[in-house]
Formats: sequence, C-alpha cells, structure tokens
Amino acid sequence: MSELISKTIAAIEPPDERAAEAAQKWNDAKTKPPGALGRLEELARRLAAARGLALPQLARKVVVVMAADHGVTVEGVSAYPAEVTPQMVHNFVRGGAAINVLARLAGAKVMVVDMGVRGTHDFGPGVVSMKIGDGTANLAVGPAMTREQAERSIEAGIALAVALGEQGVDLVGTGDMGIGNTTASSAIVAALCKVAPSEVTGRGTGIDDATLQRKVRVIERALAVNRPDPADPIDVLAKLGGFEIGGLCGLMLGAASLRVPTLVDGHISGAAALLAARLAPLARGYLFASHRSVEVGHGRALAELGPPPLLDLGMRLGEGTGAALAMLLCEAALRVQTEMASFAEAGVSGKKE
Repeated sequence: MSELISKTIAAIEPPDERAAEAAQKWNDAKTKPPGALGRLEELARRLAAARGLALPQLARKVVVVMAADHGVTVEGVSAYPAEVTPQMVHNFVRGGAAINVLARLAGAKVMVVDMGVRGTHDFGPGVVSMKIGDGTANLAVGPAMTREQAERSIEAGIALAVALGEQGVDLVGTGDMGIGNTTASSAIVAALCKVAPSEVTGRGTGIDDATLQRKVRVIERALAVNRPDPADPIDVLAKLGGFEIGGLCGLMLGAASLRVPTLVDGHISGAAALLAARLAPLARGYLFASHRSVEVGHGRALAELGPPPLLDLGMRLGEGTGAALAMLLCEAALRVQTEMASFAEAGVSGKKE
C-alpha cells in the first residue's frame, strides 16, 4: 500500500459522539415531541458527529462525477455502446444531464473527473483530468488494471478530496459514468462479500434476460481467472474494478480524513464505499447511503455499510443523482436545528413531567 493511502487511512478519526449528543439536545429543545422527526434527527446527529460540530453548516456542496471506460464491454454486458461514456461527459459539461438538474436544485456544484475515458477528447475546462489509463482491460480474461494503477486511482481521489477541503467544501456527493461499470461493481461486491455473482448482478442499463445471464457468466469467469483476495481490497480493485471506482474510493477516504461527510450514490459508488470501508473501517462513520438502487448488488453493499439509505425511489441511473437528492434531506435536518423555534422561544409548554 502506498504511503499516501496509508497516511490517509491513519488520519481518519472516529466520529465525534459528543457533537452528536449536543445536536440531539438542540433537536430535543424544539417545539415537537422528542424524536418526532425520526430519521431527520438521526441524520442531524450523524452529520454533527462527522463534522465534529453540534450545528454544522452545508455552505459548499459538490457532487463529484468520475468517468472511465471498461474493457469488459467487449463481452456484450451492456445495452449501450462504449462511446456513450464520452458522450455523456460532454452532456455533463453542457449541464444537460439529470445530475446537473438535481445538483442545481440542491445548490451543489457538479465536478466532472476523467479517470480513464477511452480515447482523446476535448472536454474543455469543465472536466478535471486525472486519467489513470485509456480504460481498463477486460476483467473476464485477466486483471482489469495493475496494482500500481489501482493505487494511483485511489491516490487521485484522495488528492481531489484534499483540494476540495482546501476550497471549504463541507459535503461531498459521489457520482459515476462508465459503460460496463455495473459489471465491475457487481464483481467487486461478489468478491468482497464472498457470494455468487448471480446474487449481486442486476440489469444495469436495462439489459434483457439473455444479456443478464451472459453478464453473470462473465463475472463468474472474472472471479475464476483472477482469483481476487477478499482480504486485500486493493487486489480486488485491481483485478475487477474501474478507474472511477478506485477514484471514488480514494475520494471517500480523503474526505473522511478531513471530517467531510460523503453522500454515497448507487451501485457503483456503493462498491467504492465497500472498498473504502474494508481499507478503513472508521470511514463508515463518514459514509452516508443516499438511496437504495434497484441493483441487487447495491443492497448487499448497503447491508455492510451501516444505517439504511435515506431514500428508496427505485432509481438506477447513477451520475450522483441519489446523492444530489439526499443533499436536500441533509439541508432539512440541519435547518430544523437552526430555524425551528424552541419551546422557550415560542412560549409553548413542554412535555409534562
């Protein structure tokens, strides 16, 4: 493991439970029965614990969309061709994708990162280039990347988290773009959780039954050929993952080391979060599941990562769309603390003793 990754993991501290208790005291003083706002109060406690502040602010929010191509697409595992990856990156830059719409609603910036889009493209200044390679290799016949590339992808995510921290970002959402990346993500979840690929593989972009069966067989081949070590998350990433998955993993680790909470999107972000949590168990306290994807593999990752997701809307788009929506809930949870009147302020009688 590289020095940067090791130092980042070592810098992650447990969430501040005293801040969480202070946040709950603020909520308990408001004009409502204790706990009446349910999981919004739980969310306020978790945000407080992550930031180490009873009343954290969400002044600067960003959704980081990492894009990369996957060699496994040659196996026919997607309903869309590989050229959709750069086409969608252009769409992000133009502001025409779902994530752009939802991020604008949430008051969040969208940052697009090229982690390994195949080919040479003029994306313009709206895309941050942290390219590790020209797409991954076909994981069905050998490792998706070298171990050195896997570590570099994690390091790139850490470096981005540090840069965002220096800009004063206090809430990060994760997003992805990469045709074939649900195959890589399902393979990662299968390897780390030691389950059959059929239990964690879904329809991704909307594939038919025959393609789904082929996708499962491809992941079975990948596990047999590569023999990833579930005790070594970087080995799993190298053999089965994608550059954007490694980048998202590093982003989560880096953000956790800076006490910045991360809203984890769907299946691809969930696989990255599983890698991050295996590398640094304390990172779990800074990872907030934004929604439950309909992808079955995401449910398996969520079961290990902790508290249930904030939303369950039957979504499976990726891009960070679930994370952007969850930002609105984070805002709601914290505004209750700062804008809602207390019993004393409102002249309302409290609970009878």
